[in-house]
Amino acid sequence: RRASILRNHTATHLLHAALRQVLGPHVHQKGSLVAPDRLRFDFTHTRPMTDAEIRQVEDCVNERVLADLSVSVRDGVPLEDARRCGAMALFGEKYGDTVRVVEVPGFSIELCGGTHLERTSQVGLFKIVSETGVAAGVRRIEALTGSGAWEYVKHLEDLLRDVAAALHAPQAD
Repeated sequence: RRASILRNHTATHLLHAALRQVLGPHVHQKGSLVAPDRLRFDFTHTRPMTDAEIRQVEDCVNERVLADLSVSVRDGVPLEDARRCGAMALFGEKYGDTVRVVEVPGFSIELCGGTHLERTSQVGLFKIVSETGVAAGVRRIEALTGSGAWEYVKHLEDLLRDVAAALHAPQAD
């Protein structure tokens, strides 16, 4: 359970950075849920994402996963130093004089009090399962990591096999 939460929490940071890279710097987190079985990420964006954008975001996150990057967590960083380093503060929250900075060097740097993996490769696999609107100018992504993502992919393969059999057609067609 804890390992799944760690995977989903670190993947949330990778997702946020990937969304900003693919969709633009206007993307900001508006809320999130990190659960053992999934992650949910609400963000600012004015239109539904295209299938190509969703694939780009997945590819961007999975590239970082496969790169086996270190995840750096630094406690007691002066808030002004964190801001100078480019750390993103979420939700417009109030912070004390010192903060906790979570960084995937060269990709993501945010203020965060949560628990994280040591390396990006521990995410395993990242898969977006839905992207929907939740309010004016706010979109929501639901995604899976690790064994949850693998089970989802196997389910899709089973569906493809069943549809191909019902149509008496090869799966490739």
